[in-house]
Amino acid sequence: MNFPADFLRNIRSTFGAEGQRWLTDLPSLLAMAAQKWGLRLGEPLLLSYNYVTTAIMADDTPVVLKIGVPNHEFSSEISALRFFNGDGCARLLAADDEKFMFLLERLEPGEMLVSLADDDMRTEIACGVMQQLWRPVAEGMPFIKLGDWFAELKNLRSKYAGGSGPFPAGLLARVEHLLPDLLAESGSPILIHGDLHHFNILSSSRGWLAIDPKGVIGPPAYECGPLLMNPIPDFPYLPGAIRQTERRIAILSEHLGFSRENIRDWGLCHAILSAWWDLSGAEPGGEYALAFADVIARAGN
Repeated sequence: MNFPADFLRNIRSTFGAEGQRWLTDLPSLLAMAAQKWGLRLGEPLLLSYNYVTTAIMADDTPVVLKIGVPNHEFSSEISALRFFNGDGCARLLAADDEKFMFLLERLEPGEMLVSLADDDMRTEIACGVMQQLWRPVAEGMPFIKLGDWFAELKNLRSKYAGGSGPFPAGLLARVEHLLPDLLAESGSPILIHGDLHHFNILSSSRGWLAIDPKGVIGPPAYECGPLLMNPIPDFPYLPGAIRQTERRIAILSEHLGFSRENIRDWGLCHAILSAWWDLSGAEPGGEYALAFADVIARAGN
């Protein structure tokens, strides 16, 4: 099979030797899924860190097949899809947890939220999807914890000999100061999407719905961060990015009930975390997230 170069690089740089083994096994995994669920496989969709393809079931139902490298994040996605049960997101149709593969309702027409020209409308639609998704969960369920993501930032200063490296010193100090209170602000555990943005919200016969939930337990206001930072690859570089960010924050506050300051703080924390993830990988990066960190730090000031 001929895979895109970016897809191969993502898998190898993120998952190392295990990712290479998975790439070698991927043709047999696809054949296994086709036989298990009676599928006629179609064309792959945008490939980043998982193999995702259209497919048709034996009864001609259009579906999406997704197969991932074995990891906790993929398992959390399957668990989140089960938990949401089609409310606010695409419906899980079948899954093989041990093989890290599942079938998903194919959303049609499947237009991405980013395709809408009116940014106010896009933000309001995203608010509606968030409100459908968020719900309390019991302790001990197999989801990602937001605190674990942000705990990774404890390694940042040691990587840069006690300094801030490419991170603006003032913004990093501000995030370090904010995080303890932000992470403690939610009482009962709440399950959120964790990566809800303009490319993960699609149109369907059931309305606008989310795809690719990370399945994260944490304060719901964090959900605003990924939305504010998108759409990539150019949002923070637009001439009106600060004003547009302020407008988005106002809409999010009005619809979701969070203070504007709370939304700004989570947006900044998410930007710094995203930059850390980029800079921790095998490939250079982080510029986009740091550019947005500057934008949101200046918004409202």
